[in-house]
Amino acid sequence: IEGADAPDLTAVKAKIDAKDYKGALADLRDLAQDTQQADVYNLLGFTLRKTGDYQTSLTYYTKALELKPDHKAAHEYLGELYVETGDMAKANEQLASLEKLCPSGCEELSDLKQAIDTKVTK
Repeated sequence: IEGADAPDLTAVKAKIDAKDYKGALADLRDLAQDTQQADVYNLLGFTLRKTGDYQTSLTYYTKALELKPDHKAAHEYLGELYVETGDMAKANEQLASLEKLCPSGCEELSDLKQAIDTKVTK
């Protein structure tokens, strides 16, 4: 999470965990109007992807990465968006970015690798 001025995302994350994507989306849109934070944009992208709005989701992941190019979760989720939309070349680009960010491995790298492997073996 970013700095002391970062918004408290606990309630939003609880809604996402409960799969209350509409509720989370409303909260995140309010936050996005007040602040430009990579974490907010990343969660907006995630929530929109879970509701099937891939195009808008892509916009928010891109914004998150413009603000914070080393945002591991945004790379993971963007890669998963590409897996879900069948663009495996772009999914692998995000995987390569995570391999550079996490040379000894990280949860985001493992999760994206698993999503790609699952898609490839189906």
